[in-house]
Parts: sequence; structure tokens; C-alpha cells
Amino acid sequence: MKSQRQEKILSIIQNHTVTTQEELQSYLSQAGFDATQATISRDIKELRLIKALSPMGSYYYTTSVQKGPEAAALNIDFVFLESIRSVDFAGNFVVVKCYSGMANAVCVAVDTGQWDGLVGTIAGDDTIFLLLRTQRQAEEFADFLRGTVEKAKAARR
Repeated sequence: MKSQRQEKILSIIQNHTVTTQEELQSYLSQAGFDATQATISRDIKELRLIKALSPMGSYYYTTSVQKGPEAAALNIDFVFLESIRSVDFAGNFVVVKCYSGMANAVCVAVDTGQWDGLVGTIAGDDTIFLLLRTQRQAEEFADFLRGTVEKAKAARR
């Protein structure tokens, strides 16, 4: 049942512009899948869906397609540029403030990378907490994130 539901989710987001979990839940219901918001949220995470910016300026669910290191770097630059408002660290924690609804996309981009010392991440709607092994690693990672955002902004100009 779970795999069928997740296949249907992928089909729905390929054929429709889905901007909220409630919309996705409605499409699933129409297709005969009764799922709670919590189940849909877990499916989104397991399928590694992200929210991308449409030409009209709204965010919609899509798959994260990453073919190689260059594509991953490009995707990370785009996600960071469009999503991150600020980055700070305290001790061995890094806190990333995002635009509303974008923390999950940034968190997926971070989780798919190979970051030295990253123990784990927790994403809310607009904030991400990252735990690193040492304070130095947290400071370096915060600097990396800030630099990536600045680099992406400069490339856009």
C-alpha cells in the first residue's frame, strides 16, 4: 500500500502543480488513497521531494534530480539562493533561517551532501538546526553556507 501510494504521489506531482500537502492529500483521496497529513509528510521526506520556485513565483513539490556533482552543486546553489535568509552558529550547532516553507528543501540539500562532522539535521517550516561534532566544524559549515549563498547571488547578477 505504501509503495503504491508513493508511486501515485510521484505521478501526481509530475502531472499537477501541487503547492501544499493538503492539495496532495486531495489528489490522493480522489485516486482512492486515504492518507493523513502525517503520512503524506513522511512520504514527502522518504521520496526526497523538494519545493521548487515556479516562473510565477510560487513553490511546488517536485523530485530532486541530481545526476552528478555538478548538478548537485547547481541544485544546492539554487536552493540556498532562493531559500536561506540567514546562517548563524552557537557551540556546535548551526541555525539556518529560511523563507517560510523552505527549510525542508534546504535540509534535503544539506542531507544529500557529504559534510565532514555533520551528525544530523532537524528542519521545521522556516528553521533548520544542524548538529556538528565540534564548534570549529560548526563555524566552518556556517561560513560555507554563507559563502554559497553569496556566490549564488553574485552569479545571478
